Amino acid sequence: MRLPRSLAPVTVAAAALVLCAPYDAVSHARVDASAAPFGAECRTRVQGSHVVADCHNPYADTDRVRLHVECARWWDLDTDGAPVEAGPAETVRLTGRCWMEVGRAWVSHERV
Repeated sequence: MRLPRSLAPVTVAAAALVLCAPYDAVSHARVDASAAPFGAECRTRVQGSHVVADCHNPYADTDRVRLHVECARWWDLDTDGAPVEAGPAETVRLTGRCWMEVGRAWVSHERV
């Protein structure tokens, strides 16, 4: 598509202004420098009706972890385990179970 002669100089000038804008004028994502890394790494395994999650916290802040187990059968009770604090450089083990099959299991994290 060819621009009319009257619009071509205006378009070129506008493009030059955008490309030559100072760095401070260009918007960029802001990252909170005070936010430290957080969260224990948890490995969850299911064997039959039993669930075991081992969580290791490599960071300086304490992480309160909690195991949630959702059972596959409608009549089987889903459970939310008690919260356990994983301190810095600490590993904790969380366990749970269903009467029959486990539908899914996950660990939630909370800053202390």
